[in-house]
Amino acid sequence: MSKLNNGQEQPKIGVYVCHCGGNISDHVDVAKVVEQAGGLANVTVARDNSFMCSDPGQELIIEDIKSGKVNRIVVASCAPALHETTFRGAIARAGLNPYLYEHANIREQVSWVHHGPGATGKAGALVAAAVGKAGELEALEPIRVQAEAHATVLGGGVAGMSAARDLAAQGLKVALVEKSPFLGGQVAQLDKTFPSNEAAGELLSALASQVLGDERITVYTCAELSEYSGYVGSFKLKIRRTPPTGEALERLAMAKDAAAGEFVPFVGVAAGPVPGEAEEVALVSGAMVLATGFEHYTPAVGEYGYGQMQEVITLPELIRLMADEKATGGQLMVNGKPIANVALIHCVGSRQIPGIHPPGPDGKLNQHCSRVCCTATLQAACELREKFPETNVFEMYRDIRTYGRGHEEYYLNAGRSGVIFARYEPEAPPVVTQGGEDSALTVTVPDKLLAGEELAIGVDLVVLAVGMEPRDNQALVEKMKLPVGADRFLLEVHPKLRPVELPAAGIYLAGACQAPMDTSEAVGAAGAAAAKAGAILSAGFVELDPFVAEVDETKCVGSGACVQACLADEAIEMTETPDGQRARVNPALCMGCGVCVAACEQGAIELSGWTLGQYEAMVDAIVAQALGQGA
Repeated sequence: MSKLNNGQEQPKIGVYVCHCGGNISDHVDVAKVVEQAGGLANVTVARDNSFMCSDPGQELIIEDIKSGKVNRIVVASCAPALHETTFRGAIARAGLNPYLYEHANIREQVSWVHHGPGATGKAGALVAAAVGKAGELEALEPIRVQAEAHATVLGGGVAGMSAARDLAAQGLKVALVEKSPFLGGQVAQLDKTFPSNEAAGELLSALASQVLGDERITVYTCAELSEYSGYVGSFKLKIRRTPPTGEALERLAMAKDAAAGEFVPFVGVAAGPVPGEAEEVALVSGAMVLATGFEHYTPAVGEYGYGQMQEVITLPELIRLMADEKATGGQLMVNGKPIANVALIHCVGSRQIPGIHPPGPDGKLNQHCSRVCCTATLQAACELREKFPETNVFEMYRDIRTYGRGHEEYYLNAGRSGVIFARYEPEAPPVVTQGGEDSALTVTVPDKLLAGEELAIGVDLVVLAVGMEPRDNQALVEKMKLPVGADRFLLEVHPKLRPVELPAAGIYLAGACQAPMDTSEAVGAAGAAAAKAGAILSAGFVELDPFVAEVDETKCVGSGACVQACLADEAIEMTETPDGQRARVNPALCMGCGVCVAACEQGAIELSGWTLGQYEAMVDAIVAQALGQGA
């Protein structure tokens, strides 16, 4: 078998072009791309498949490797962020080094943006470039770093406590960091959870007792992350604890006699003594889970009369009122006054539309659906009718979105119990005014269910179903360089393929810091995050992709230009050698961006897997393709 000068086998490249179920083949002549690829230098196999990422598609690659037909792989399909890991896994299962692989994105970069003959031409050029690079690939080995068997969870709500419990169950030590003096987060502000109608206090008490009773879990309340550095396997953290002030102090006063582990309604679970003075704790963690939760939208003063009319409250406030108010078999009492009619208005602070809704204090709109509000509002309506049957309930909604299992029952039960529905358009929302013939307020709304007929309803209480919006995590985002979505929630790598992972290895998301979720979804996400973190920590080491900078010390002159250019703190450092100062790369911190390569005038740095020679091969292939000399 012929060998190259570096001892590796002569490249035998297999090219596999995906139809993507029509996403690609509707605009790219896949057969022509395969034909052109088959004529390129070193290509021994060229095939196509409807779905290369499917098991049959992967088997094509595996069989060709095992039969000795190919020793380099090029897949032309969707973005590598989606299935690069899939194909590397298939290659490894066939016994080939998984880094002898190159990907050509002919969906996002071709078929989704180009139509007509030009799409096929561009696809062919990208495949040719990938083949050119594949011929220059060398077998690489993953970077192995030691992993501390310790995890830090930021946030002590249901998601954070669940993640801590599940991590500890895997034998790991865990630090649970909570900003307030109490555990429980926003669930502590509920009376019942849906759809089980389980008392929130019972759920939190059971979960908190597991956390507080586990010797592997250390709980830090009144605490925040103050310093962050390091990498997966060895995150160096500092947690700053400070005496409670403001709202936290008020909640402490409400629960002054609560023992550790005891649930205080609408406050949370007491987690033990609070710091009397500021203190700092240093931690080294192999992985982190972010479970910082969410905030309820606060209506602007005057929004549906909020802040101007005392009879206008939010849904969380109603939940608390109903929990405090004993069922009388008659009417709900608020501030000593009987409530004959209640209007609940959906989508307050959610699904906001530019040009219709004014932006918030930060200039942003909450254009996302908060998902859980419809079910929470319907649950409250059903409870009102059940506990106070003489109180009439009106629901004013844009759309009913009871998406979860068992949630639709609330909608059906609300109708059966006599709740009256009115549907409004965002352009013509309900208008709340002071006074009425026999009521404190009047709500006027054009009802779509009645062909737009305007209704004027006298009510004694208006309840605003406020949505969920991201907690102010700006300090954390800047400190940890976290990605944030257009909705301002923390952004995962991919909602289906990597739903709880962040781009930085070893950091995971849990619960409503990522998106609006109900309690069961938050717990599920926490379990997924804990499983991911536990998987990388249980082995005692972590394997990272080898696409990092490497320094040729024989060429390095120690100018330090690479250190100044580097975008990752401490990824490159100058060290003393017998020949003087030389640059050294910490592969665990290197992002593989290549900035240092451009900064080095001596050409002493290369990026493994993306060398300058490989780039040149790609450019040469594209030029040859354009000149009709692809073979």
